[in-house]
Amino acid sequence: MNLLPLPAFSDNYIWMLHNAHQAIVIDPGDAHPVLQALDRLGLQLQAILVTHHHADHVGGVEALHLATGASVYGPAREAMPHGTTPVQQGDQIQALGTPFTVLDVPGHTVGHVAYYGAPAQGAPWLFCGDTLFSGGCGRLFEGTPAQMLASLDALAALPDDTQVCCAHEYTLSNLKFARAVEPDNTALLHYQGVCEALRAKQQPTLPSHIGLERNINPFLRTRVAQVAAAAQAHANTPLNPQDAVAVLAALREWKNQF
Repeated sequence: MNLLPLPAFSDNYIWMLHNAHQAIVIDPGDAHPVLQALDRLGLQLQAILVTHHHADHVGGVEALHLATGASVYGPAREAMPHGTTPVQQGDQIQALGTPFTVLDVPGHTVGHVAYYGAPAQGAPWLFCGDTLFSGGCGRLFEGTPAQMLASLDALAALPDDTQVCCAHEYTLSNLKFARAVEPDNTALLHYQGVCEALRAKQQPTLPSHIGLERNINPFLRTRVAQVAAAAQAHANTPLNPQDAVAVLAALREWKNQF
């Protein structure tokens, strides 16, 4: 199976999986990069998976559906383009001979979902939209810190080798913030160097992996003493460092202003 990040807009990735004959795409905010890739590679689009309702994730869905007849799946709790099959926690989608399990991951938006695909061979894929980024997490536009913490905890519990296929190239800015939170984290320092080298060559930093993210991503490390202490030091109001929800809320607010 081939995994491709198709660049779109200024920093989006539209993820494409294909087996040299058929393909699926995730969060096609723009139809053009997808249609170009399908034509270039001689692929038939089988399915479109959508994680949430924001325009940079759904803007190309209708055009792709009309052009290819591909099935469309999207979150049951959000407004989706006409003809979308609604999905929610525990649903399974069969695509490219692989089962994709739907995970409810609210926080960035209220109905946000992710898709976890476990192929017969090779590492699993996590298409997580704007919930989890490498080194960061999405802004809380609609959901609550408690929802985001629960969502991130669920994703962090996936197998270490799960490939994190998020929807934006935010890694370097996220890692700059993560270093402010944990300046002594050697794994983080090493990863930052790797990612800087990739971006210097205009290569994607993604996919990341869940095992790596647990070691470097402050939003997955809210129960680590140093992370909690850093959040407490920068919080606008006193917080209990044992309260992971409060720590995440403080980290997110700090990141918003960083």
